Amino acid sequence: MGAEKVIVLGGDGFCGWPTALHLSEAGYDVTMVDDFSRRDIDDSTGSNSLTPIVSMVQRIAAWRQVSGGKLIDFKRINVAGNYNGLKDILRKIKPAAVVHFAKQRAAPYSMKNADTKRYTVTNNVAASHNLLCAIVETGLTDTHIIHLGTMGVYGYGKGGITIPEGYLHAQLIDVVTKEAVEAEIYYPPDPGSVYHMTKVMDTMMFYFYNKNDALRITDLHQDIVWGAGTDNTARHPDLINRFDYDGDYGTVLNRFLIQGTLGHPLTVYGTGGQTRAFIHIQNMCECIQLALESPPDKGSRVRVWNQTTEQLNLMDLARIVRDLTGAEIRLYNNPRAEAESNTLAACMDNIHGMGLNPIHVTKGALGNMGDIVRQCAGRIKPDKIFATSMWRADRTVDRKGVVYDA
Repeated sequence: MGAEKVIVLGGDGFCGWPTALHLSEAGYDVTMVDDFSRRDIDDSTGSNSLTPIVSMVQRIAAWRQVSGGKLIDFKRINVAGNYNGLKDILRKIKPAAVVHFAKQRAAPYSMKNADTKRYTVTNNVAASHNLLCAIVETGLTDTHIIHLGTMGVYGYGKGGITIPEGYLHAQLIDVVTKEAVEAEIYYPPDPGSVYHMTKVMDTMMFYFYNKNDALRITDLHQDIVWGAGTDNTARHPDLINRFDYDGDYGTVLNRFLIQGTLGHPLTVYGTGGQTRAFIHIQNMCECIQLALESPPDKGSRVRVWNQTTEQLNLMDLARIVRDLTGAEIRLYNNPRAEAESNTLAACMDNIHGMGLNPIHVTKGALGNMGDIVRQCAGRIKPDKIFATSMWRADRTVDRKGVVYDA
């Protein structure tokens, strides 16, 4: 019997590529699906990955060279736009699992303008629904769907409560009889961007297809993924992962490191009192494997895991990078419509109970990332450092990126 077959949708992306390598190294028969839309967005915005990304042919060849002949297959289709192509791939491969990364993943990009808002909804919602429909139509209803969700579906305004893994024990009061009924409901969603809104839509689609067609689904809610790469992406220069630093796609820790290495002030938006959940990209890949190797039972409800290893205040994060690089911290008006500060505590029982060894944000870990930043510093486009996507229409941004209320 051959290796278990897994499809990674969005396999060319920041999370998809290292996940494909990780699962291949673990012995799975991996097929990646992508349409290179992330590379196209770089072209359209004039941005780039800090690290140079080679063609998919070169990437796969390098992996085969360093892995002792392991082969990753690749199919180029748009999951959101080519339903029949997706069905054909599923019918041919008959995967045990599909790992779903085929999304426009950046909240700032989703809020950039009407076109990016519409694209994010059209792409993200259609990609998920096409996958669910195709799994049902092909009769592959035992296939385990592993979806990369986001902690952002919960919102960041609810302090004083530890966020459960998807479901909340609640007491519902009958509006007529006033009698109380015990129930377990989805944690009330509170999306903060169009991107996060599409993830809430995913939740409802997963709920319906799980209820109606008994699909096996794991929804992994994570937040900020940090790190320059994984053990596998470090094995050959052509395997290197994306390292985004621009105002739309660059995650906060990666952006701080770029800024600090350049001697640019660290761009802390608002008070810096926002707290977010973090996970290193190596741990993210390991969590995907943990989910893959422990699928939910047929007929069980959608399984939700909070995929995070620590929660950090952004100002505290900036201070760590300042102490490492000597860069100044500078506060800018926040382009997002969000609370000036929040607390965040999340239940993390599942992944930690399964033996995950967390990689925490430390000066040592950041120092290793700084080495890559210095090696690739010539590729940085300084004009892309600032965030320019405005959450509200009554805000403007000057040419240096400092935001002002109109």
